[in-house]
Amino acid sequence: MNEHILIVDDQPEVLGVLSAAFRAKGYRVTAAVTAIEALRAAQADPPALAICDLQLSESDGMRLLAQLRGLIPQLPTILLTGVLFDPQVIEASMGSLVSSYLPKPSRLNRILDEAGRLLKS
Repeated sequence: MNEHILIVDDQPEVLGVLSAAFRAKGYRVTAAVTAIEALRAAQADPPALAICDLQLSESDGMRLLAQLRGLIPQLPTILLTGVLFDPQVIEASMGSLVSSYLPKPSRLNRILDEAGRLLKS
């Protein structure tokens, strides 16, 4: 497997849990707390998938996803956020940037399954 996943969240606990889970499944993981870290990481080692929180301390996840898509146009993305959205609102307003939306918290297996689905498509 060894596909590269970029995970961006300003909560170290979330980063730790997600990073450990994806590594246990055989993925290479880069964890970033800030948008700047995430962009640098993506430039140095382009990911096959990005998982991003919406609310970051110094930026917002949508801006970051737009920047990542500028670097890697076909990059699948998961928006993982505690801000509740109607999935149809996501599709209509953010569909060009977000491949999948999962509310936080979501079951870890659901996140892993969704990542696997996006990486296969």
